[in-house]
Amino acid sequence: MKLLVAAAAGAALLALSSTLALAADPLIVGVSWSNFQEERWKTDEAAIKAALEKAGARYISTDAQSSSAKQLSDVESLISRGANALIILAQDAAAIGPAINAADAEGIPVVGYDRLIEDPRAFYLTFDNKEVGRMQAQAVYDKQPKGNYVFILGSPTDPNADFLFSGQMEVLKPAIDKGDIKVVGKQYTDGWLPANAQRNMEQILTATNNKVDAVVASNDGTAGGVVAALTAQGMQGIPVSGQDGDHAALNRVALGTQTVSVWKDARALGKRAAEIAVALAKGKKLSEIEGAESWTSPNGKTLSSQFLKPVPITRKNLDVVIDAGWITRQEVCQGVPKGTVAVCG
Repeated sequence: MKLLVAAAAGAALLALSSTLALAADPLIVGVSWSNFQEERWKTDEAAIKAALEKAGARYISTDAQSSSAKQLSDVESLISRGANALIILAQDAAAIGPAINAADAEGIPVVGYDRLIEDPRAFYLTFDNKEVGRMQAQAVYDKQPKGNYVFILGSPTDPNADFLFSGQMEVLKPAIDKGDIKVVGKQYTDGWLPANAQRNMEQILTATNNKVDAVVASNDGTAGGVVAALTAQGMQGIPVSGQDGDHAALNRVALGTQTVSVWKDARALGKRAAEIAVALAKGKKLSEIEGAESWTSPNGKTLSSQFLKPVPITRKNLDVVIDAGWITRQEVCQGVPKGTVAVCG
């Protein structure tokens, strides 16, 4: 009898110690980046890491290097490494489905980060991209209400590209219909890569004999490619839009070669993604996430979502990003002649 009691007590202690050991193990959040080479994502990563550390969770990540096939194997790798929740920046919204299936099969929740994953099993966290498009178009239109316009869109595999264009057209369509604006070029940018945007812009300039008055570019990377193409033709300074608040872009805004960068504070987005991932890993349902709203996707799917608010940054309000600690005054004002921009003296 004593032996049986001792054995039972030992088994209970072993079970208790195993439970305590499991409880002591930190949650693991895996992040699948589409292309970590872009400046933007390093800021997001730092915010995600800080929020996870604060929550006592561990960060692991992969970089798909602009390959949708690699991203699928990356997600499998994150799952095998013990991820309790996933944050996925999708390289190709149409190709990411198998990764969501793999996560769902293991009971691992997914946060679709910044780019739409059109699957009700993924929480969609982003900024209001239609509003970003409206802000881009409005800033360019305010500078150039008439003339030949070019649209340099984002990646054709990223739904955000079309959300942005939809917002841009809400602002510009009346002037296009009226004949004040003529669209002389419209091109998607594979992978959002600046080199592709530059090549597209160069081809449009050749086709139009440089008769371009304004460019609505969909992010700061593509804007950088556009500005390079314009500068080569001595056309720098015509209105060009962007988004993300990249440091180089904010300097271009101060220099006058880019009109606007719609600032989406990646620190806030990264922090929120980490918080949501931890909450989901602990068992909260998508609809129970604080601030979640029901949103209908372009294909009629109902998703649990949260949209953060963007801010357009022009020469007039560069102090906003400086005061927020996003960028230093020195970085903004590098090469800017004195007296041309208020924040630069």
